[in-house]
Amino acid sequence: MGKRYFCDYCDRSFQDNLHNRKKHLNGVQHLRAKRVWYDLFRDAAAILQEEQTKKPCRKFLQTGQCDFGSNCRFSHMTEQDLEKLSAQVQGEKRLKELRLEGADIPPGTVEDWLERRAQRLSTAQSN
Repeated sequence: MGKRYFCDYCDRSFQDNLHNRKKHLNGVQHLRAKRVWYDLFRDAAAILQEEQTKKPCRKFLQTGQCDFGSNCRFSHMTEQDLEKLSAQVQGEKRLKELRLEGADIPPGTVEDWLERRAQRLSTAQSN
């Protein structure tokens, strides 16, 4: 039995020969799966830029769903979603600028905050 090729994007395997692999790699289903995979790792700024250029999807606005899903060429984001995304981009930009300046960035975990609070309370009680 010959070797088999497993495509991680499509979660599918087939006989590994030039014709089959070329046919699969150029197939619509593989290209869509590959695009979805790489879209998972895009940053917020790229998503915001792309969504701002799109027109709103009428079908999605009327019914709350669209037959094309993530492949729709129109935007499924509301104004509130775009504002949240814009705020996230601005926050990431400010954080990056602070890191470049070498400023102390406050820790973002709840555990750190609780630990500092407990220390402050214990020092206040001992005084």
